[in-house]
Amino acid sequence: MPITPWKVLESTYVRPRFRIDKCELHGGKLLDANIFEFRSWGNVVALTPNNEVVLIKQYRHGVRDVLWEIPGGIIEDGEDPMMGVKRELLEETGYTASEFIQVAKLYPNPALQTNSMYCFLALNAEKVEVQSLDDGEDIEVHLVLLSDLIEMTKRGEFLHALMVATLFHAMAWLNDGR
Repeated sequence: MPITPWKVLESTYVRPRFRIDKCELHGGKLLDANIFEFRSWGNVVALTPNNEVVLIKQYRHGVRDVLWEIPGGIIEDGEDPMMGVKRELLEETGYTASEFIQVAKLYPNPALQTNSMYCFLALNAEKVEVQSLDDGEDIEVHLVLLSDLIEMTKRGEFLHALMVATLFHAMAWLNDGR
């Protein structure tokens, strides 16, 4: 028997971008599905000519911890994902790059979220200006050798799963794409 989409009987918004869909599953069972209509976002592994990755550290309230991450953020409605990633890299770090390559498009959590995540690799990154942070952002910028970032990931020091996914795709492109 083929897998078929659930039939949505009713959608109720609890808050903007958060809805509950009353669904009928195969066989007539009913299920309430919680759906977050998040905007898409992008992440970028930005490499300097010295093979250093532009990393950031910032506080993440969900886990109440300061995490190592790669730059990234929300792609504004109607914005080209590459332009959004370039903007986020510049705002968060003051860096830009001579070449941006989209290495993947992923669904961060397709069971609950409607958005996509765009993964980029930026080559020849260089600092061109100071950070321009949004309210609520407190970001430290660090340069870490790519080989050290891989070791940090193996040791469990680079923990954000979506960042690790972007790193994986960037590494795959570096190994195969050149």
